[in-house]
Amino acid sequence: MLRRLMIVAMVCTLCVTFGAVNAKAGDKNLIIATATTGGTYYPVGVAIGTLASIKLSASDGITATAINSAGSGENIQMLKNKECDLAILQALFGLNAYHGKGPYKGQAYKDFRSVTMLWENVEHFALLGKYVKKGDVSDLHNLGEKFSIGKRGSGTEGSGLALLAALGIDPAKDMELEYLAYTPSAQAMMDNRIVGANIPAGPPVSAITMLYAQLGAAKVQVLDFTDKQLATIQKSYPIWTRKVIPAGTYPAQEKDIRTIAQPNFLACRADLSDEVVYKLTKTIYENLSFLHNIHKATTAMSLERATVGLPAPLHPGAEKYYREVGVIK
Repeated sequence: MLRRLMIVAMVCTLCVTFGAVNAKAGDKNLIIATATTGGTYYPVGVAIGTLASIKLSASDGITATAINSAGSGENIQMLKNKECDLAILQALFGLNAYHGKGPYKGQAYKDFRSVTMLWENVEHFALLGKYVKKGDVSDLHNLGEKFSIGKRGSGTEGSGLALLAALGIDPAKDMELEYLAYTPSAQAMMDNRIVGANIPAGPPVSAITMLYAQLGAAKVQVLDFTDKQLATIQKSYPIWTRKVIPAGTYPAQEKDIRTIAQPNFLACRADLSDEVVYKLTKTIYENLSFLHNIHKATTAMSLERATVGLPAPLHPGAEKYYREVGVIK
């Protein structure tokens, strides 16, 4: 714990130091757009920026600074305006922007590339036990009860609605939507004010832990996604992949949960130099333990999953590194 605190303190100090140097985006003075300081995007961005600055400033003149933002939507706009060089994005935002879907319909933005998967938002569609029939998301069809889809305008709401639509579930007809954050959703389920909730995050999720601990596995269940349902979703959104939450992840959870996940990923400007992106990618994967010590979300990172579910083509610099280490042939 003491070692981790020392590392975090060093990261914060270095972030301030390098932040004074990097006043604007540039090929070697890199700016990483993240999200609000209270979430996961910002500390992970700070860790990546600090790592790059420590390892590459002296040898290659490359430094990186993380800045906060409003999240994926603003980050895409910042990439487009060249106000940042790299950005952390939710895969659904990246997919919609690159292909001109959803809020980007008719306004596709293709001048960005993928660098690496960072960590995954794992889908937790929780439902009170008395409403569970098959035990998969088809139980939400014709539910006819109150269901929390996430806060209005959030990525949780956006991804939840996209998944339901892909499966032919119409929230306007099949349920009565509520717009609650994760913990309030769990509390509302325990109070029987709603019957289910969409809670995507990296397991174990505290809100889901609370539900299982308070209600028990007989009275609440995180719904599975069948292989057929996943295949249907992937026709529209290939970013989602299979994710199994092992038994015992949550209190009284006696069997695996066969759900799905989409990545949060590191993107960059398409015109960023191949050499810079190559060195950055190499530095990240040769120093994963550094990132793991800063934020537990990065423990999901591995070379084996570096390219899984990415919504935009790889940057040539990242591709060069992955070919060198045998991730892609």
